Amino acid sequence: MRKGFTRRPKVEEPVANHGKNYITPGGIERLKDERHFLLTKDRPAVVEVVAWAAGNGDRSENADYQYSKRRLRQIDGRVRFLTKRIEAAEVIDPEAPRTGQRETRAFFGATVRYANAAGAERVVSIVGTDEVNLDRNHISWASPLGRALMRAAEDDEVFLHAPGGTETLTVLEVRYERISVEPFHVPSGDQVSTKGLDR
Repeated sequence: MRKGFTRRPKVEEPVANHGKNYITPGGIERLKDERHFLLTKDRPAVVEVVAWAAGNGDRSENADYQYSKRRLRQIDGRVRFLTKRIEAAEVIDPEAPRTGQRETRAFFGATVRYANAAGAERVVSIVGTDEVNLDRNHISWASPLGRALMRAAEDDEVFLHAPGGTETLTVLEVRYERISVEPFHVPSGDQVSTKGLDR
């Protein structure tokens, strides 16, 4: 057999190995709110545009029809994705009481203050992959920084392996508190739902 026909097994990411979607209470609400909006507002509006556009003659040259059908496929794909993420969700509340090492070490839901070798401090919260928001300093537990901080306690030194090299970080504080996830907002300027209906 030639080399071109052999396959190497794929290295699975930690997320795929677990099959679970670790997420905070705010994160699961955001996913549910988005899915609810798509199913009750966005999709029905697009279906209405598709029905209107279908009545305008030749569908092969009907831009409203073509665009709306494409948008409907996008919505359905997003709803399927959100449904799978919600079904696989394991909600972990950062404010839940903790004992032993789970109280003093960084695990999912921890807010960690650390310093780099130059002494610059930063605070991050370890959240699920669906909740990452760098503007709010929310990092994924599966990211290089998230993995480096996992199981670390105050005064521990951890090593961040990044593309630019390895960096030593000193953990200054580990705490568990409410993590404020940005709620789902209805997209502004969503013209799909009204396009063509005013004609």
